[in-house]
Amino acid sequence: MSSTTGDRVALAFSGGLDTTVSVPLLKEEYDFDEVVGITVDVGQPDEEFEEAEETAETLGLEQHVVDAEDAFADLCFDAVRANATYQGYPLGTALARPVIAAQILETAKEQGCSALAHGSTGKGNDQLRFEAVWRKSDLDVVAPVRELGLTRDWEQEYAEKRDLPVEGGDEGRYSIDTNLWTRSVEGSELEEPDHVPGEEIYEWTSAPGEETERVEVTFEDGYPTALNGESLDPVELVERLNDVAGPYGVGRTDVMEDRMLGLKVRENYEHPAATVLLNAHEALEDLVLTKAERSFKRQVDDQWAEYAYEGLVDAPLMEALEGFIDRTNQRVTGTVTMRFEGGQARPVGRESEYAVYSADAASFDTESVGDISQADATGVAKYHGFQERLAREARESAMDRAAAKGIADGGTPIDDPSETGDDAS
Repeated sequence: MSSTTGDRVALAFSGGLDTTVSVPLLKEEYDFDEVVGITVDVGQPDEEFEEAEETAETLGLEQHVVDAEDAFADLCFDAVRANATYQGYPLGTALARPVIAAQILETAKEQGCSALAHGSTGKGNDQLRFEAVWRKSDLDVVAPVRELGLTRDWEQEYAEKRDLPVEGGDEGRYSIDTNLWTRSVEGSELEEPDHVPGEEIYEWTSAPGEETERVEVTFEDGYPTALNGESLDPVELVERLNDVAGPYGVGRTDVMEDRMLGLKVRENYEHPAATVLLNAHEALEDLVLTKAERSFKRQVDDQWAEYAYEGLVDAPLMEALEGFIDRTNQRVTGTVTMRFEGGQARPVGRESEYAVYSADAASFDTESVGDISQADATGVAKYHGFQERLAREARESAMDRAAAKGIADGGTPIDDPSETGDDAS
């Protein structure tokens, strides 16, 4: 590891265990003269900022807090238009990291830093998401936890010996990441796939009950714009929906997740608003897009989500995918009624002026579809499945011919001893 004496390093600072122990390590192990902590606001709870500020003050750390909540909310709504989920859960931490990384890079340059640092391990995804943004710059990148091979137990012992101010979430027992869109909980006994977590790991959601609730979500060009008829900006809308849907148990995920490095890990997530908006948006798309558009868009959405999970939101491919998403979502305008029950958020009604739907045409109570009579479907019915019937008939005919020659399922003639190996002498 090279000496960087006299340089300033910008540290992605949350005030948690990893970033707290990184402060002295950057000076002792990397020879940096100054560490600048940069905390980026993407909707964390107020107490996290208060703890980070207190920790920074105790450490004598120069700290900068950057507001990126609106930028993050905009990216979350882009994810809604792309119906973006990864292995069954809404993307949250993955979307936040590129936003955080970009803000840290910008602030680091303003503060005259020569290097960037994060507290991510060498086993997780965040190291890749941060560095995908940072390595576009000419600043050095260092990662103490990864490069020094630190474990959580070692960090806790180090913090105790140095009397470092560490909260770490549940006294360091769990690793918790919270933003506007999602809350994730991992670590400790949760790493065991057969462990059934208790209610104590959840904060945003209550255990699903029998109560029900309905809300209406309005979309314009695929973007959520109003809740129950009240226009709200993205941040307000998400916060309101988290408060409304969480008590009904909406938005819990317990998943065995495949990380980018090939490791399979157990993750627990809470994401009430994200679940509601994704389900509502997809329901509205189902109403206004054609079958072919819906089928092709699933491929586009899956690729968008995969790149977003990897933190590559600025990749050229993403720009191309956004072009298709933007074009199709120009018609995703309307209102969806959602019902919360049993921990689920189900669409129970939807309306749009762009609906590719005719109640009169679909009804069994009407005789025709425009100028198309029911009898016109007879020709279609005759052709439907024709190739399949032809293929089956051809196969059956071939099997009959084979049987007639004494050949069973493509085998050899049973009455030819030279082929069967029997002694004919």
